Amino acid sequence: MPRSRHAQRLTSVALLAAILGGCSTNAGTRLQELGEVPAMTKITDPTKAPGYEPVSMPSPTNEPTVHQSGSLWVTGARAFFKDQRAKSVGDVVTVTISINDSAKLQNETQNNRDDTNNSGITNLFGFETQLAKILPSAAVPSTLINTSTVNASDGKAQINRQEQVTTTLAAIVTQILPSGNMVIVGKQEVRVNFDVRELQMTGIIRPSDIDQLNSVSYDKIAEARISYGGRGRQSDIQQTHYGTQLLDIINPF
Repeated sequence: MPRSRHAQRLTSVALLAAILGGCSTNAGTRLQELGEVPAMTKITDPTKAPGYEPVSMPSPTNEPTVHQSGSLWVTGARAFFKDQRAKSVGDVVTVTISINDSAKLQNETQNNRDDTNNSGITNLFGFETQLAKILPSAAVPSTLINTSTVNASDGKAQINRQEQVTTTLAAIVTQILPSGNMVIVGKQEVRVNFDVRELQMTGIIRPSDIDQLNSVSYDKIAEARISYGGRGRQSDIQQTHYGTQLLDIINPF
């Protein structure tokens, strides 16, 4: 018995350590920021961030640049003197994000079925007279089989979704693909009182989609990944505690 109790205690301690270990980082950060505004992250090289991977996409064959003799115009140039739009790694381009999506679906399916079957044998080569010997108290040849089935179902589904995000973000060109398209990565943080709002995006743009103001619309970004969220006191209040989330996952009822 002592060994069994000791093993149970060790198991409980290990389970508690595993649960606390998953939230120790966040809990430690919240304790360090107790009474303080949440710290903003430092500006770093996006290509050095954990999980960053260069983008590899199918590309057409590059055409050689042709220089005309005695001409000041270079093939591919966008202005006579100098093009101010982003074209190299490290350049900055403005991304305009204006998402206004809405969807409304409503479906209803109804099904109603009522079946009644009555079957009997009044005369079958005289064999019906033998039923009284097999089932003396229940055999009635005229009503041998009597079934009734009632089935009804009513299914309803309704979706009403509306999302709106309008903002402007400056992104950095991190990679030039063989096709000439550019990979951009942008991140923006805004601290309001004790909350930090984060806006992140990445994607692939064509140089021709950049306008004269060195900006590009989000709907012209291929493989766009846009994330808008936050962290701080208000975000913590809106999120349930780890214990509640764990019980919600493992609770079978």
